Amino acid sequence: MDLFLDTANLDEIRQTVRLGVIRGVTTNPSLAAKEGIGDLREYRRAVQEICGIVDGPVSAEVIATELEEMVRQAREIASWAPNVVVKLPSTLSGFEAMSVLSREGLRINQTLCFSVNQALLGAHAGATFVSPFVGRLDDEGHDGMQVVGDIVDVFRRYNIGTKVLAASIRHPLHCVAAAKAGAHIATVPFKVLLQMAHHPLTDVGVARFAQDWGRVVKV
Repeated sequence: MDLFLDTANLDEIRQTVRLGVIRGVTTNPSLAAKEGIGDLREYRRAVQEICGIVDGPVSAEVIATELEEMVRQAREIASWAPNVVVKLPSTLSGFEAMSVLSREGLRINQTLCFSVNQALLGAHAGATFVSPFVGRLDDEGHDGMQVVGDIVDVFRRYNIGTKVLAASIRHPLHCVAAAKAGAHIATVPFKVLLQMAHHPLTDVGVARFAQDWGRVVKV
């Protein structure tokens, strides 16, 4: 399972790229707003900078909700960099836009997916990635990871090439569960990625090795 970083923060992206553990980045309007990005021109500059840091797919989301403007924005976003993937929502307008744009060769990340039905529609409309939102499903009393697993099973059964990207990841156990469910990708916040790297027994072991070495090494 590949890991993407879910952020619009350039410092977080640079640090994680140095670690060598991520294969892409996902952004959205909420993450952009969190970084003080207030219009499409600022968003373009930020996405282009991210695309210069990360070799893999960088997902950038349309703001529009109506079909014609959605398609126009998607084409513009796709022109920003070769590795941009356009995020489109799981709505009727979104599915129609996916159908139009995928035929033009654009790569699509179907976002705000909450069911197998929505995932199937997106796959048939030409989505490259489908992003079930695990945490938000859990918030509403559903089993978000079960939805991920069900989508993976259906896609495998029918040899559907769309990749399953587990999104709205809230904690490291979500990453473990996504991997066990067969997700192709999990996109994680920076905080969760740091938590994935940490284990108290590793800290204890490092300290003990240093202490033991210090007893025998003469300076």
